[in-house]
Amino acid sequence: MLILCGFPVSNYYNKVKLALLEKNLPFEEEVVTLPISSEAALAASPLGKVPFLRTPEGNLCESQAIVDYIEAACPVPALLPADPFAAAKVRELIIFIELHLELVARELYAQAFFGGTVSDSTKARIRQLLEKNIAAFKQLVKFSPYIAGGAFTQADCAAFVSLPLVGMATKGVLGEDLLLSAGMDYKPYIRLISERPAAQKVLADRKAYQAKATA
Repeated sequence: MLILCGFPVSNYYNKVKLALLEKNLPFEEEVVTLPISSEAALAASPLGKVPFLRTPEGNLCESQAIVDYIEAACPVPALLPADPFAAAKVRELIIFIELHLELVARELYAQAFFGGTVSDSTKARIRQLLEKNIAAFKQLVKFSPYIAGGAFTQADCAAFVSLPLVGMATKGVLGEDLLLSAGMDYKPYIRLISERPAAQKVLADRKAYQAKATA
């Protein structure tokens, strides 16, 4: 049995969870919050990050390694195109989303979501970098209707959980949603993905976890 470890507010946890649900794979969930302190969890995720996956063969950490394992172990339904170049284009989008958009915007999260503050110099640096990176991403993304074209792929698992965070963080801290300001209206796309049963499960579980945490 696969055991997904982490918590339903983590976008990378939900990326993996969405892939598992889209594959119709049976799995269990184990709540592991941050900071990770148990020796067993740190053995599974040496950097103390979530998610990580317990498999019959052993543990896996890093969300992209996990979804690639899922794809190889259960190729149907496919979340990567069979064509090598098309598959590489999906991975290219994932790298842009996670490394060049979400990871950059993450520096704003302390103020956007957790009541902290971000310096003006950091705000200026992040704005400049995101504006550059979003313009580049806009040249690659399709939204026709999915992010890589006509089929739902791993890139949609990444985009669905991370693009809204980039939009909310930039709007909350920089005063405008930089994705929308760049002419990238991603919100109809998010609504489209939200209609999928797997995405509805992810959203419902996140909402229930948040309600329980604040009760």
